[in-house]
Amino acid sequence: MKQFIICILTMLALSACKSSKHAKASDTNSPKVIIQAQNQSNIELPNASNNETKVEQHSNSNTSATQIVDYAQQFQGVKYKYGGTTKKGMDCSGLVYESFKAFNIQLPRISRDMAKEGDRVDIKDVQVGDLLFFKTNKKRNTINHVGLVITALLGNIEFIHSTTSQGVIISSLAERYWYFSFAEARRLL
Repeated sequence: MKQFIICILTMLALSACKSSKHAKASDTNSPKVIIQAQNQSNIELPNASNNETKVEQHSNSNTSATQIVDYAQQFQGVKYKYGGTTKKGMDCSGLVYESFKAFNIQLPRISRDMAKEGDRVDIKDVQVGDLLFFKTNKKRNTINHVGLVITALLGNIEFIHSTTSQGVIISSLAERYWYFSFAEARRLL
């Protein structure tokens, strides 16, 4: 864990935000997951085994989380619309807000307010259904983007969110832009 934190801090100090390649698992017998960012050296994360990269799920929230994720995924491909909450268009917090609301879980409508809900989670403990928060405007240094975790693999966390350029899409936290904009993860379930 200490190596992971040191690697992250080193990469933050040396890099600027840009798009990157998705995470790649090592094909060797070495029990590690490799994250490779564009124009960067590899980060090696210790792993229990190459065949078991899933983060453990809590059984009490697994069903709710899966249902919320499935609901959110129906919006994939919907165009971005500031303040939108329908298939005609939606923003990042609208996607999360509507997905939880469909299962009678009320959240604030704005991502920075959502980031005050639930419990903060260490990135290595992220599960399906958790929320990832980002600071994409470095001048403001405030949370302004949210995504819903759909896959929680050590070294590759995928999330659904809505971007201004592509609408509702699935991205990986291993992508350089999202990796360096990441602020925190929170669990509501």
